[in-house]
Amino acid sequence: MNLTEKHDEIVQKIHSSTVYDVAKISDLDLLKNLSKQTGNKLLIKREDTQCVHSFKLRGAYNKISQLSENEKTAGIITASAGNHAQGVAYSCQKLGLKNSIVMPETTPLIKVNAVKSYGADVVLHGDSYDDAYNKAKEIAEKTKMTYIPPYDDAMVIAGQGTIAKEILDQLGHDFDYMFIPTGGGGLLAGMTTYLKKMAPNIKVIAVEPIDSACFHHAKQAGKRIILDQVGIFADGVAVKQIGELPFELCESLVDDTIQVSTDEICAGIKDIYDDCRAIAEPAGALSVAGMKKYSKQHNLQNKTLVGILCGANINFHRLRHISERAQIGEKEEALYAVEIPEKKGSFLNFCQALTGKSISEFNYRFQDSKRAFVFVGIELKNGESERIDTKIHLENQGYKVTDLTDDDISKTHIRYMIGGKAASINDERLYRFEFPERPGALLRFLNNLGSKFNISLFHYRNHGAAYGRVLAGLVVPENELQLFEASLKELNYTYFDESDNTAYRLFL
Repeated sequence: MNLTEKHDEIVQKIHSSTVYDVAKISDLDLLKNLSKQTGNKLLIKREDTQCVHSFKLRGAYNKISQLSENEKTAGIITASAGNHAQGVAYSCQKLGLKNSIVMPETTPLIKVNAVKSYGADVVLHGDSYDDAYNKAKEIAEKTKMTYIPPYDDAMVIAGQGTIAKEILDQLGHDFDYMFIPTGGGGLLAGMTTYLKKMAPNIKVIAVEPIDSACFHHAKQAGKRIILDQVGIFADGVAVKQIGELPFELCESLVDDTIQVSTDEICAGIKDIYDDCRAIAEPAGALSVAGMKKYSKQHNLQNKTLVGILCGANINFHRLRHISERAQIGEKEEALYAVEIPEKKGSFLNFCQALTGKSISEFNYRFQDSKRAFVFVGIELKNGESERIDTKIHLENQGYKVTDLTDDDISKTHIRYMIGGKAASINDERLYRFEFPERPGALLRFLNNLGSKFNISLFHYRNHGAAYGRVLAGLVVPENELQLFEASLKELNYTYFDESDNTAYRLFL
């Protein structure tokens, strides 16, 4: 079957889909505030209002409902840390089918309980999706249960593609851009295939997080590639490699890609709340973040842009982290490190230099008798230009200023732990770790590294996600570096060397 025939097959499967046994035609809401802000008409498809609060129900049900009787009788199994799991579990409950869902042990309890509430047998295994996937395939092989893939399957892709048909039915063909959240590529492939067949004038833009843009890099390379590292904030799209069939279907059809940062995603979550009073999960806000960024980069005016609020399954405790980062994502806050003289009146003089500015944060600790470093947050009214102007203004007042607004370590860790340098410590190295959020993870870290090397600094915050973020300082003399590197490999946690980070050098 050639590519054109594959595209036609997907379109036919979309037209004959069974998704409306369980899914509803979701609303297409106007984002009034954001439309006014960007000078365009922005609309968002409300897939968060499906019964499982995600579009994933469509693909799961479309696949499962059209299995053979033998495949159904054998029972259903899949691996997922979130929305696909709920889609499969709900579909099986609707069809009266036995099913097992393998989820990582790090999966937040809210998602585990949601899957159990649909009658699924939940198996917790491993720290990652890959661990859960391998376990699910192992169980499927032993029990002959039918495995349901999350995105790399024609029936799943067609189920997701029904969203594009609905949008054309609701809005007609007279809009300009479609912004599609992209992870494994099932949603992108289904929607793009249908749109380009029925309304080829509409430009399709794939939206991905900067740190997990597997489709963008594959499209650039002309082939699927495996990312070395994947960002974990937007966990719904944290995929190292685009699916094989999705990439084949949409590589030549997608018009452009846009990548957004964690801060921009958080700002998108806030925008959706302000306009719709809905709370999106990080992956669910990708479209809005992409529409904002793309329209600004390409100076779009008086265009109609459509996105998808693709999911709202978020742990409530993640919202504090999102709220903190949204202000920076909205360009409403800047962070600086400022060197001031250590003498009477320095604080007063510095505050006078900021007359007219609202200070959102102020951290200080004595360092020596000559100078001090201040970590300061400034509220911005005029975005990026004011951020630059503020730095120049302070420098013109004689201060040494370092802009930390884009430094992730400063935003995630250092702003919460400023306490001065430990002058007596030598050979300190700073590392950032991603810990699985499960009992024993910290103990394993301490047993592996803490028993061999002195831990000189440690900061951890629970953000309600599957993985926690840890900043750790360890004292490692040069002659023990080889042992240290071996211990890091043995630990097998994702880590990054941050020893040269500017904010660390200034404050810690």
